[in-house]
Amino acid sequence: MDNTTRYQKLLERFRNGDIDRRSFLTLLGAASLTAGLTGAPLKGLQRQAFAATPESVRFDGWGGVVSEAFRKHAFDPYSAKTGIKVIDGTFASGDEYLNRVKAGQPGEYNIFHASGVFDYARYVNLGYDVVLNEDNIPNLKYVISALMEPFRGVTNGKLSAAPYDYGTTGLAYNTAKISREEMEEKGARILIDPKYKGKIGGWGDWRTRIWYGALATGQKPNDIQDMEAVWDAIRAHRDLALKYWGSGAELMSLLAEGEIYVTEGWSGRIAALQQQGHPIGYYDAPNGYAWQECLMVLKGSPLEACEELLNFMLEPAVAIAVAEGQNYPPALDPTKVDLGKKIPTLPAFDATGKLAQLTFADPAYWNGNEAEWSKKFGRVQKGY
Repeated sequence: MDNTTRYQKLLERFRNGDIDRRSFLTLLGAASLTAGLTGAPLKGLQRQAFAATPESVRFDGWGGVVSEAFRKHAFDPYSAKTGIKVIDGTFASGDEYLNRVKAGQPGEYNIFHASGVFDYARYVNLGYDVVLNEDNIPNLKYVISALMEPFRGVTNGKLSAAPYDYGTTGLAYNTAKISREEMEEKGARILIDPKYKGKIGGWGDWRTRIWYGALATGQKPNDIQDMEAVWDAIRAHRDLALKYWGSGAELMSLLAEGEIYVTEGWSGRIAALQQQGHPIGYYDAPNGYAWQECLMVLKGSPLEACEELLNFMLEPAVAIAVAEGQNYPPALDPTKVDLGKKIPTLPAFDATGKLAQLTFADPAYWNGNEAEWSKKFGRVQKGY
């Protein structure tokens, strides 16, 4: 057996988990000395070993109850099983995270909780995507097809992400101040109602503001015909609002403390408030903002470790536990997996697994207008 074959077999044993890292390096060092292998060739084999089983994988998400659910029900058990540490960071918006990735080094960021197919498409267009080996993620078989296919459409049938959950950004309101009847009558127009000046909130995200500006002016968000009317609605909301909130934690605090009576809000965060006993109602208006989130793997990441983590997180018992913790329905198909008692009660849950009643953002439409609309929203936000 020649030296190259010997070392490759040793490396294969290490990758298969037959020997641990320390034993591998000890055996490699001993074999190398015997064969006179030193310097660059030895270091090359050592680099392969460290790349084969990374010490950590970085995951970035939305923080708050969502990150708590991921840490408790997915990351800690995964680390206990594999020995690979999950380092988790947080971000307040998709734009903020993208700027971090652009400024970072290849491989610095590994997996993130991407919001929507349009976010996925942005990263693909910038060349940050990978091709996942789906054979290493067998639990994809449980995922709702309607969530998977839009991603495949962006990446020519391949995947750089695993769909993980979905929800809506609907209207949250204080039931002691606003009746269900008033909410259903006014819909998104309540966000520009002078009656509630100083008690209105909103997320400072250009997509959400434009989506709700379209709803407030009676337009379809994926086919806006009168953009000036939308900007006028956004200005009206800005002038009536107490403030724009910047995170799920701030959203929950403003509603729980009664500082605002009405805002658009993320379905899972509102469900958490309701479970805590706060008098908060939730209404999904027609053409309301539905979204799905995925776990996207970025270029330069240790693929096999990331694929193993994705498969672990899609294990039904894990995905259900995370969903119950973060209050968003999982991407698991309810016609294939028994999701228990709590998940079917969550806002936005679709028992059919078809999601036909939800309106998702058209990625081509929104990404095509991002440069112009995000820039103008920045000016409007500042008072112009």
